Amino acid sequence: MTMTDLDTTASADLAARLIPEEELRPRSVDDVTRLPSFAEKLEECGRLTGTPYCESPLGLQNALVFRRLQQLVGIALLNPLWRERLHYYGIRSAPADLSEWERIPLSDKTVQRDMFMGARAGMVVPLDRGGFEVVASGGTGDGMPLEIVYSLRELRDTYRISGAFMGAYQLGRYLRGPAPRWLFTTLADYQMWSSGTMVGGVLSQVPGVNYIGAGPVSAPVLEHMFSYPGHKALMGITAGIAILPELGAGLTPQARASFRVAMYGSGSLPQRKRDELEAFFPNVSILSYFAATQAECVGLQLDHTSPALSAVPGLHLVEIVDEHGRAVAEGEEGELVVTRLHADETPLLRLKLGDRMIRRPALDGPGLRTERFEFAGRTADVLHLNDSQYSATLAYSALRGRLRATSGVDLDLIAHEVQFHNHREDRSLTLLAAVDDAEGTAAAVEHALGPSGTRRLFTQALPSSLSLFNDREANAAAIEQIGYEFRLVFVPPSSPRIERTTVGKTPLVRDRG
Repeated sequence: MTMTDLDTTASADLAARLIPEEELRPRSVDDVTRLPSFAEKLEECGRLTGTPYCESPLGLQNALVFRRLQQLVGIALLNPLWRERLHYYGIRSAPADLSEWERIPLSDKTVQRDMFMGARAGMVVPLDRGGFEVVASGGTGDGMPLEIVYSLRELRDTYRISGAFMGAYQLGRYLRGPAPRWLFTTLADYQMWSSGTMVGGVLSQVPGVNYIGAGPVSAPVLEHMFSYPGHKALMGITAGIAILPELGAGLTPQARASFRVAMYGSGSLPQRKRDELEAFFPNVSILSYFAATQAECVGLQLDHTSPALSAVPGLHLVEIVDEHGRAVAEGEEGELVVTRLHADETPLLRLKLGDRMIRRPALDGPGLRTERFEFAGRTADVLHLNDSQYSATLAYSALRGRLRATSGVDLDLIAHEVQFHNHREDRSLTLLAAVDDAEGTAAAVEHALGPSGTRRLFTQALPSSLSLFNDREANAAAIEQIGYEFRLVFVPPSSPRIERTTVGKTPLVRDRG
């Protein structure tokens, strides 16, 4: 049967046919281990409709995903800890609609620890049955360990699905040269980290490329890798991508020209670094690969000219929600929440990943059909000044704009890194910017702004960065009265004054309480 368009009823009927009643609410742990995989359901959907699942009508995708969510709730209710959690919130059976699904409480890192560390009490199929992999987070903001457990069978399914998606809808358009084609990653100092196992697992399944999990590389190793004939793509953390021009100083012109795709990990890459990459590698396109410990591939930037990230259909339910856990409208910003759809044995429902996203219109064919969103910053990227909360991302944007207008200095063009330091006890807020000529830039800015210019810069910029729930709470005059000191400080690149995590990430905000 071929279906190019399905109405709501037909989509629900097909979803029910793919996941029948006897599979919807398994009665025992043994029943769970015998369930057909969700990957099989996606493939069967494609066979029945004559259309690859990724290109199926969104209504059908939504119907099958919701049917899967109902099944996941039924599975989770077999586990005593999940059952207690869901019953507390009035969830005693599979949700009847999306509104009921949104009543399920959001999970956070504390819930993840309780469920999957120590006794790992949140596992539906016990760990002692074997067939699992434990993956650790390498970049948690609170510095505490964080682990998650996966069924190896389901993990392999997700690698295959995401790798095929990357090949078909992302890398295929950029790695068009003659074979061989190469895909490197410089992630992970050790393989227990999610970045080493999970992202590497996806990249190793991209069809038609040769995969190399290089780990951290030196200049000679990069030079050796780039000496291989053929077009190349490389995926790394943002800081690792940013230093490629410096690391590749000895590359031949031919090697530079062969670099076609630079993929950076979760977050954003400063414009200064983009410009350096494009100047050094004449054919490179820069794309974002958004991942997290519980989600090996949350969203992929498919087009270097658009910042929108696309979900891999059938991999996760990606929600952008408000403070009540309800979906925001298109164009609105909210909290990123992910539910892994391939998790019979180790379910984790509605996990907050700590990121803010803007919901964008879905891609609706021809060809690929999927949900899209755009990175708006980390949830922790908030400046707390007295009782008001300011978006650090918006604050930086406003400060940058006013500084450029006043002095001609554009931080996006000259800064390698920026970071706010908010010392609440000392009542001081500092924006640090790492630039090549720290002394010269500081002198030029001081001359342009004048004696009280830095304070005026901050007090005028901050009101436009109030969070959604504090809008119109403060103005420049009010900020003048809060007793804060404001500083703009220029430091050399790699300055220790800019604080980095153990994996080389640079948080936008360091809050000293």
